[in-house]
Amino acid sequence: MAVLREKIRRIEAGNRHAAAVLPFDLPAIDARLPGGGLALGALHEVAGGGNGAIDGAAAALFAAGIAARSKGPVLWCVIRQDLFAPALAQAGLAPDRVVYAEAEDEKAVLACFEEGLRHGGLGSVVAEIGRLSMTNSRRLQLAAESSGTLGIVLRRWRRQSDAADFGQPTAAATRWRVTVLPSVPLPVPGVGRPRWLVELIRCRAGESADFEVEACDAQGRLSVPAGLANRQAFPAAGRGRAAG
Repeated sequence: MAVLREKIRRIEAGNRHAAAVLPFDLPAIDARLPGGGLALGALHEVAGGGNGAIDGAAAALFAAGIAARSKGPVLWCVIRQDLFAPALAQAGLAPDRVVYAEAEDEKAVLACFEEGLRHGGLGSVVAEIGRLSMTNSRRLQLAAESSGTLGIVLRRWRRQSDAADFGQPTAAATRWRVTVLPSVPLPVPGVGRPRWLVELIRCRAGESADFEVEACDAQGRLSVPAGLANRQAFPAAGRGRAAG
């Protein structure tokens, strides 16, 4: 399987140089990703496991943690002014690293996203988008490849019916879904560190899998809950095959 994945990667890369990666520094996750991390110069999708605000917020923090670990300024393209900067800072993304671009509709967001990816001077670009066609995703993927910038599509929907679009194929290298889990009980009164079920539901030239993790810390890093530290990630039913 490893040889087959490498052949697929070379075919898809064509004449481009091998892309660098941004590892999660969690062996259970990095082992599932070609190259041992998220490909830079590529497009990645993130969404909440449900259509509610709680899972949507967790998906945003997951994206913020990734952006926090990239090197350089971060461009975040939005339509709604509902991001809470202190929460992003808790996930490692300091306010002085973020440039917010507010657009009036998704067409304008896509234009800002593409321009940011082609700029070449940004560490990563995040854009909140409800619908993403194959044509638009290919344009964004090519823009990311041209500069080596990491692009994150944060899928957010105004209507529940729009969430079905997340199942449509796109050119994204990976597709993630984040669901909030109960936090680990503390030995004293209080709230423990948030936990997430992070699902890698598509990975080009790789395999899909599920991971139970503790939410991003102040450096944007995930961790494995103490009770799971010695357990392998469990593949969901029907997800043990190569995806992509």
